[in-house]
Amino acid sequence: MLIQMSKQAGAGYKSLAQRARVITESWGSQNLFCPACSADHVCATPANTRAVDYCCPLCSQRFQLRGKGSPITNKVLDGAYNTMLSALRSDTAPNLFLLQYNPVSWAVVNLVLIPHFALPPSALEPRRALKPSARRAGWVGCFIVLSNIPPDARVVVVSNGKPSPQAEVRKRFQRLRPLAAIATPERGWMLDVYNLVQGIGKVEFTNQEVYDNAWKIEATHPNNRHIRDKLRQQLQFLRDAGLLIHVEPGRWRLC
Repeated sequence: MLIQMSKQAGAGYKSLAQRARVITESWGSQNLFCPACSADHVCATPANTRAVDYCCPLCSQRFQLRGKGSPITNKVLDGAYNTMLSALRSDTAPNLFLLQYNPVSWAVVNLVLIPHFALPPSALEPRRALKPSARRAGWVGCFIVLSNIPPDARVVVVSNGKPSPQAEVRKRFQRLRPLAAIATPERGWMLDVYNLVQGIGKVEFTNQEVYDNAWKIEATHPNNRHIRDKLRQQLQFLRDAGLLIHVEPGRWRLC
């Protein structure tokens, strides 16, 4: 993977935003690889394809690239809230590449991959609706809140200009892939609990430590009145998915 982008790709555009879009998407066509299979490149989708920028020629995985010339913060701007939420619930959302580039040198600084099956609905935060005077009055966009996504699901592809080995990226993607087999409503719960236990900050933890942190997801699931039972259930599901080890009654270990 080359981290240097070609400025010439955007030479025909006057708008900085258009140049950035064309340059970053052109770089992606030449350098992104599929984390789900052995394909060493992905193909750009036809112009104006909604929410999908690339598709794998071998396994048909779909990808969206979000690029910016400033650091990737906790909240990443995305599209329409209802559209994105519907895509997550119907399991049609693409895998997401988050790209930070240097707008002077046009070099890749950081690149993070979020598998589509590892993005929970709780990571979507609606923005304020556009004012009545706006051209798209009432339209509601959204942010993707990275802190609501388990750290293991934020797969580093490039860090500070240094690419990760393809084999390592694919290994991390495949480790999470059992989540794709879980029905989407239950998957959201699993991801929220997985994020909770990773946030405890210990390799081994107890049921009580999970209960003590339950407040972090209670607001996301306000209709569940048996939160402890649900947490224990999700710990078992995470064990079955190969993400946790049950050490002994009431004690767990991150894999």
